[in-house]
Order: sequence, then C-alpha cells, then structure tokens
Amino acid sequence: MKGIIDFHTHVFPDELAEKAMKVLLEEGKKKSDVKAYLDGRLSSLISSMDKNGIEKSVVCSIATKPPQFSSIITWSKKIKSDRIIPFPSFHPSDAKFGERISQIKDEGFKGIKFHSYYQDFVIDDESLLPVYEKICEANLIVVMHTGFDLAFERKRIADPKKIVKVLERFPELKLVTTHLGAWEDWDEVEKLMVGKKIYMEISYSLDILSREKARKIILNHPREYILFGTDSPWTGQDKTLSFLKNLQLDAEMENLILRDNALKLLNSVS
Repeated sequence: MKGIIDFHTHVFPDELAEKAMKVLLEEGKKKSDVKAYLDGRLSSLISSMDKNGIEKSVVCSIATKPPQFSSIITWSKKIKSDRIIPFPSFHPSDAKFGERISQIKDEGFKGIKFHSYYQDFVIDDESLLPVYEKICEANLIVVMHTGFDLAFERKRIADPKKIVKVLERFPELKLVTTHLGAWEDWDEVEKLMVGKKIYMEISYSLDILSREKARKIILNHPREYILFGTDSPWTGQDKTLSFLKNLQLDAEMENLILRDNALKLLNSVS
C-alpha cells in the first residue's frame, strides 16, 4: 500500500482515551469552539486512515512533566508498526534529556514531539540549546507545536521569529513546524518563514485561512518543505484532505505534500 502520510496525529491508550479527550475538550472549549472528530483511540485512527487512503500516521505524544517519559516510550513501542510512527516526548526541563534522546534513538523512533504551551517553555530559551544540540547529534526529527494555541492565552513563545532564531543557531535541526508554520500567526509566517527551508505541515490551518492566503503561503514556500498533517482527532483526516484538494495545486506538488516529502524526511533518519 502506497498512500498518504499524515505527519501529525494524536491517540491515547484505550484505558485513558475517554478521560484524556474529555479533559482536553473542556480545556479547549474555554477559549474556542473546539470539537473532536474521533474518540482518541488508535483503532479509530486506523479506521479513519483506511477510509481516507492514508498509509501511515505519525502519532505525537506530549510529556507534560518529566516522569511521564517512561510510560510514553513504553506505549510508543507497543503501538509502533508499519503504519503507525510514534514520536515520543520528554519534558524539555528533564535533567536526563540526554538519556531520553539516546533511548528514543536506540529504540528506533524517528522523532520527538514538543508542545511549548502544554510543556510551558519558550522555544528559543537558552536552556533549550543543549537539548537541540543533542537532538541534532542523534539525527532525529522534531515536530513542534508552533504559533498560538486555541486552549491558552496568546503568548509569543513559539512564534516565527523564535523559529527562525532556533534554526539559524541549528540549521541541521530537522524541525517540523505545525499548522502551516505558526497557528494564527500567518502574517508573520509570510514575513519571516516563507521561502526558507523550514518544514511546515498543514494541519488546522486550511480551514481557517482563506483559500487565497493558504495558496500564497504554500506556493511561495519551497515545495519540498510542505507536509500533510491533520492534528487528528481535532480535525478530520477527510476534512483536511478536502481542503487541500480545494487549493487545486499541481499534481506533482500535491504528491509531494501528501507523501513524498514526508517519506524523504522520515528516511533521512537512520
């Protein structure tokens, strides 16, 4: 099966899924009219993948405190398969970050997930420099929540200026910025990120941006640096596919976004 690669999804262990989804929905609804399209279980994600021609999904975890690393990597090992590509998470303040990165690498995972709001850090803080350096040495990918977040007060902790600063310091860092560069900070994305060799995945953006604005950002960015992502279960994989098709990109670019760019990036980690 050769199909689409979704570079940004979330699922939870079955015994935790109902509670986790309820808590996250309640938090989100304090600020926005957020809803869930799936129940947060792996089986539901795979069913959605089957319906929408999605071959592989990157499943992102978020460690909101250092002790969560152990359970996250154990579960990531359990769900890893030809179709499910887990990106475990550790907390950036974890004093054992070097050991965590080495274990993620040694267990054969391709990358790491960070979320500056849920993990309460500023992405260009000096304390993160040793973490980024170690990740670069391990040749791992980072999927980083970038831009604002609908469940939190708007703080500029993961904005385009900071993204560029991090990548200027670590040009070899395989950083995937989410939500077409930075959620609801797309004017700054255009000013500071578009045209640079910075990975952007498209989740939770095409349904908010105008068609013209989305096309402008994507068509002015290096075509090898745009990835398909949905942030499932917070949007539907079918919904994001429909929005992408509506942009009427050329067939080559669509194929790059839906599969080829992700495959090349994943295969660059060995």
